[in-house]
Amino acid sequence: MSDPRAPHGDDYSATVLGSHWFTGPPTPEDAAPDRVEGSVLRFGPGVTAAMPAPFPLGPAAAAPVRRRGGGWRRYALAAVVLALVLAYLGWQRFGPGVVVRDLAVSTDPAGPGCDRAADVVAVVRTDGRPGTLTYRWVRSDGTRSEELTERVPGGRKEATLHLLWTFRGTGSYPARAELQLISPVTRSAATDFTYRCRP
Repeated sequence: MSDPRAPHGDDYSATVLGSHWFTGPPTPEDAAPDRVEGSVLRFGPGVTAAMPAPFPLGPAAAAPVRRRGGGWRRYALAAVVLALVLAYLGWQRFGPGVVVRDLAVSTDPAGPGCDRAADVVAVVRTDGRPGTLTYRWVRSDGTRSEELTERVPGGRKEATLHLLWTFRGTGSYPARAELQLISPVTRSAATDFTYRCRP
């Protein structure tokens, strides 16, 4: 029985109509792979599992910085030196006061000339610590000065104190000048000289 829709005539060829049967369906190797979320979906026989990447593809994590455990030691020496300096300065300022080592008073033994002043000098030797000296001058004519003070800075081991004693008139006068140290220790020293003025 013939198909009524088949074409009639000599040009009919079963080979032409059935050519698609000879080529067959496309093979998996010829088909374009699907794409899923930007990666290739592999399929078919012989496909191996994806190998892991030989190195991480993401950004490398920063290696933790290892700090040396003895960092505080760098500052320990400086802190110790600073503490020692501050202790020394505090001891100099607030520690025990100045210590008097020696006291001497002197002047020109020939005495001053007519109507001149004798320069009487007292030298107080200390231990070099800061402090205050309290003293007074006493003269042989019965004159006493008020209490005087002299500030001795740290590092200076000698304080010089002056008394100017002025004489008037003619004649001769044996004189004595005494320094009385009141504090930090009670001590005294004196010198003798003669005032001479001939008419």
